[in-house]
Amino acid sequence: MTKRALLFSYFLVLFLPLSAQTISISTDHTQLVLQVNSQKRLCQTYLGERLSEQTDLSQLEMPQAGLSSSCIRGLEVYPVMGTEDYYEPTFEIHHADGNPTSVLKYVKHSQQGNETSIVLRDEVYPVDVTLYYKVFEREDIIQQWAEIRHEEKGKVYLGRYASSMLYFEAPNYYLTEFASDWAKEMQMLDQELKFGKKVVDSRLGTRANLMAQPFFEVGLGGPVRENEGTVLMGTLGWTGNFRFTFEVDNQHILRVVSGINHDASTYLLKKSDTFRTADFFFTLSQNGLGEGSRRFQRWMMNHQLHKAKDDRMTLLNNWENTYFDFNEEKLVALFSEAKDLGVDLFLLDDGWFGNKYPRKDDHAGLGDWQVTQDKLPQGIPYLVKKAKENGVNFGIWIEPEMVNPKSELAEKHPDWLIQLPSRDTYYFRNQMVLDLCNPKVQDFVFSVVDDLMQENPEIKFMKWDCNSPITNIYSPYLKENQGNLYVDYVRGLYKVLDRVQAKYPDLYMMMCSGGGGRSDVTGLRYFTEFWCSDNTDPIERLFIQWGYSHFMPAKAMCAHVTEWNRRASIKFRVDVAFQGKLGFDIGLKGLSNDDRQYCREAIKEYKRLKEVVWSPNLYRLVSPYEGQHCVVQRVNDSKDKSIVFAYDIHPRYGESLLNTRLQGLDASAKYKVKEICLMPGKQSWLPCNNKVYTGDYLMKVGIKVTSTNDLVSHIIEVMKE
Repeated sequence: MTKRALLFSYFLVLFLPLSAQTISISTDHTQLVLQVNSQKRLCQTYLGERLSEQTDLSQLEMPQAGLSSSCIRGLEVYPVMGTEDYYEPTFEIHHADGNPTSVLKYVKHSQQGNETSIVLRDEVYPVDVTLYYKVFEREDIIQQWAEIRHEEKGKVYLGRYASSMLYFEAPNYYLTEFASDWAKEMQMLDQELKFGKKVVDSRLGTRANLMAQPFFEVGLGGPVRENEGTVLMGTLGWTGNFRFTFEVDNQHILRVVSGINHDASTYLLKKSDTFRTADFFFTLSQNGLGEGSRRFQRWMMNHQLHKAKDDRMTLLNNWENTYFDFNEEKLVALFSEAKDLGVDLFLLDDGWFGNKYPRKDDHAGLGDWQVTQDKLPQGIPYLVKKAKENGVNFGIWIEPEMVNPKSELAEKHPDWLIQLPSRDTYYFRNQMVLDLCNPKVQDFVFSVVDDLMQENPEIKFMKWDCNSPITNIYSPYLKENQGNLYVDYVRGLYKVLDRVQAKYPDLYMMMCSGGGGRSDVTGLRYFTEFWCSDNTDPIERLFIQWGYSHFMPAKAMCAHVTEWNRRASIKFRVDVAFQGKLGFDIGLKGLSNDDRQYCREAIKEYKRLKEVVWSPNLYRLVSPYEGQHCVVQRVNDSKDKSIVFAYDIHPRYGESLLNTRLQGLDASAKYKVKEICLMPGKQSWLPCNNKVYTGDYLMKVGIKVTSTNDLVSHIIEVMKE
């Protein structure tokens, strides 16, 4: 590569006439430049660090060494299947006359406020594709989507409908993906991208993120690192099947295609209807993952997370206390435990409904949302009243998209179930999925929430679960348009959630899906938080929370203290959960007096420090992937408060312990360092405890916060003097 090519790293330059139309899309630190070439095709010419206002963008028209004309044809912003591009396309259309492609040419564009729209049109067929770019300048996030529309008389099918195509040029590329499974969510895996394709996708439908998460990171020019290097971080906002394609072409240019997974989803688009793709969000950090994570978390808090500015409630859940075996007496006793603990909310989990087929286990009752009379004879209103008498709010578990075959609902409405005709039915967790493509089913699912709220307007919280992927993939409602199922299901879900949010704007809801099977950023427009994993082993949670912290704010990440891994002390378990949205799923009667007292005091400290715990200013200081320790720091915006979370997992005997350098502080200020959340009667043995340091010292020299002790944790408050 020439010196000039190195200077313009990440430039992708075309041979364009000087009069070419140029479209610049910028955040505070990132710039995307698009140009229209002489054939009226829209192409990407630059994506990188923001250029100065004095830069003449026409200079981007100078040819770059090493790019052949065949490669130049491949830099189209929204390339179509079947034309002269040889690589992964963004768009595939089958016209009514059988023609399998379109050629999209620039028509016009507009830029209003922070949004840019660009209209592309087929000159032969009445097909328009409008590309949208929305920038969040201060957070350095760019949002992309497309809208597709046609006026053909016959049937038109969309084979592919990606949200975005981005191009990069660097010496090498390194991908970090987040593999997943039940109880093993957000496992980080790294690999170098060579020539060819790497695809990360899902085709599970409702529980789309069970085996792959909709997040990725690409190191441009070197492996992904925390505090240095150029990193692309992206995610798809879609509560369903997604697909990311990373393709390195013959000119060593990386193409990144993001969107809804088109597999088994060839979509019949009716005349004059508009198909809106999913939203793709990305940031391009020049200072590693840490900077990108802080951008995403701040963006989520400012623009995306439902009720982001509102408080969150600590809670006690009955699930691991009782499972399905409970009655009014047991629950009321747990209300007293919740009051004693000092949490804000009691959450009644699965098992409260069904009469003809009572919910005694997961084999029956799902879909019949009437309270089980012999278990709870006075109904939910009585529980809400008794919880209030104990000074706690009341929340309840629902799974409204699902049904057990052994239920009154399945008997009355077999046409509401997604199931293959004339085939044996496969059951995942003994249940099936309701067909949310059907407006009547949408009404029913909405009624599950509405009926509960009409009867019990003081319910404050709902845990919305979703435990089965879509199996037996056939919609009785769609009939011949089965390719629309995966897409229309998600749209049906959003319609229901829009209605819930409009009617009950003060209702808090947790997005749960057998753990982290749903964890997308658009889902969190409707939910105040999400359940990261059913795995609450605190050691595993360190890895799970570490992975999610790359994109998700702490305020949205439910973290509960349970009986998983009793080798870990109650302090260690609480200290791990302290990093997120704190909750408990544990019986107090099984705890010692000291353990109970620790939980009470930790909740008080958590409530005092919420502002810092939930701050988007996250610094991952020591990775559990690189040893037997984990250290994470949060700093508030004014830099006068910080919290350091330090965990020793299974250190080696006699290992050398280094100082941990803090980040994000005011270098000129003085800070007092104090360990908090100590067990009753215990004192801190950290050498830094109760000492005062300059921010400069803490960031350059650091302090010792780790040890060679097994399963030991410290929460350290750093306060400006």
